[in-house]
Amino acid sequence: MPPHIAGWQLPPEWTWGSEGYFGDQRHYQQVVDGLGRSLSLVTVPNNAHHGWILSEARNLAHRNHATIPTTYHFWHAQGETRRGPGYLRRWITGETVRAHLNRMGTAEIPYVLQVLRGVASSLSYLHDNGTTHGALTQDTVWVAPTGRLWMLEWQWAIPREEIPAGMRPLLAGGFPDGGRPPTARPPEWANNEWIPTAASDQWQLASICFAVLTGEDPPASDVPPVRLIRPETPASVAAAIDRALSANPADRFSSAAAMLRTADRGYASRGSLILPLAEPAVQEGEATHEARVRWALGDDYEVLSALGSGSFGRVWRARDLSLEREVALKVLHPHVAADARAVSAFWREAKLAAQLAHPAIVPIYDWDSRGDLSWYTMELADEGSVANLVARSGPRTIEEIAPQIELLIDGLAAAHGVGVVHRDLKPANILIDRYGRWRMTDFGIANATGEDVIGTTGTPAFAAPEQLLGEPQGASVDYFALAAIVAFALTARPPFGDGDAEQIVARQLAGKFDTSAFAPSVGEWLKRGLAVEVDARFSDAVEMKDAWRAAVRAAKRRERAAWWRRNSAGRGL
Repeated sequence: MPPHIAGWQLPPEWTWGSEGYFGDQRHYQQVVDGLGRSLSLVTVPNNAHHGWILSEARNLAHRNHATIPTTYHFWHAQGETRRGPGYLRRWITGETVRAHLNRMGTAEIPYVLQVLRGVASSLSYLHDNGTTHGALTQDTVWVAPTGRLWMLEWQWAIPREEIPAGMRPLLAGGFPDGGRPPTARPPEWANNEWIPTAASDQWQLASICFAVLTGEDPPASDVPPVRLIRPETPASVAAAIDRALSANPADRFSSAAAMLRTADRGYASRGSLILPLAEPAVQEGEATHEARVRWALGDDYEVLSALGSGSFGRVWRARDLSLEREVALKVLHPHVAADARAVSAFWREAKLAAQLAHPAIVPIYDWDSRGDLSWYTMELADEGSVANLVARSGPRTIEEIAPQIELLIDGLAAAHGVGVVHRDLKPANILIDRYGRWRMTDFGIANATGEDVIGTTGTPAFAAPEQLLGEPQGASVDYFALAAIVAFALTARPPFGDGDAEQIVARQLAGKFDTSAFAPSVGEWLKRGLAVEVDARFSDAVEMKDAWRAAVRAAKRRERAAWWRRNSAGRGL
């Protein structure tokens, strides 16, 4: 915990989260409120900047755009409560553009369009209201696992007179630890000046896109054409970036909206109207499929980005235009939708999930079909899946996952209570909503009757032995899968490793599960949940939940005792 908030006292039932980081003159600390929501506490390390952060929060509170996190509350400095000043907004997960480039080198064209469209839309909103951002860098723009784009560092997007004298963005500096590399400056900012304008915002956006496409910042002068370095860049996108990087601000676009219109002009997957193909088995590329989805959805939804793809369909992030909310659309592949049995199973999945109203289950809103496409609409899980979380941030702690696993067990109890067994629980099917709650989805192979079924089912790394062997399967397969998810979340590895079904079931039957990485109580809980014999597992969700609570309490007591021994030894007590 950084020193400036180390002594803060949170409200009752609130807790500190496990993550926090320094920004430009700001610190962002994760907190969990009394309702279990994951929020960001934004504070200033410098006591002289208390008035500045109040101005930032006041300005943010009156802004309403999809890329701008909602400001919930401001805590004034109060001695009796031992907290403040600072404001609360939603916690943002994902990665910055810079982190994406460090990981990938460059990005695919759809990612570039995603950044360009999201930031240009936000800039148009700001400029129309007489405001500039002034600090657009690869560290300012975040992309969530679902593809949603966020813009941060809003302390500079307020009236200049409300910013302390002498303060300017760290455009060519670094974080307090020196970790941020230098970032390109607009040519008109000579002699280390900072004079933000709509034209400089536009140049900074183009600079980010140039870096995403080429892997390097544009040079200070004589910027080469984008297509010279990245020939596959669509001509309209390259033309927009090249013009926005003009050294003379007067040569750039009249507005960010005009820049975006130029970039979108001629790009195949943006608003194309293509009639459904007569032959459903035709193999198609990503752009063609997106165009088909846009045609089918018509004026009901605006497709925003792809979330994922499987053998049966794709999931898209979209905006419900009638209710003005973002949703997820699960769309069957056209060649799959040509099979009446597949469509029937798809509707059955939607109906099953729609019947299960529980906080641990992603709600289904609607289903429909048009042309040769069928889809259903569900709530958008803004923070991706547990698989995304672990891949992005590594193993999780018991403290973090304990309440989430308890919620999932309650969700299984609700599903099993009406005769529904999921049969394919895995980290990719546990989605995380905007408040950090873990929720089950994808009931595609769920058993609607609750009776034992026979046949090979599930994802091998998280499936029970009886599923991989094609033996009768009851509710216990969900308890096995949930225990496997716990092991994965704590170690970032499936409990019986990866490989094909034969290899994994051989390890299961041989009892090759190592509990040494876990607290003893958690290890015993996992051994029971992952038992080969069905009768050796938990008999029902109530027993599993009670055992989980006891295991977590014992693990926390053990950790506290270890902490006390370490600190006592360090003080010589």
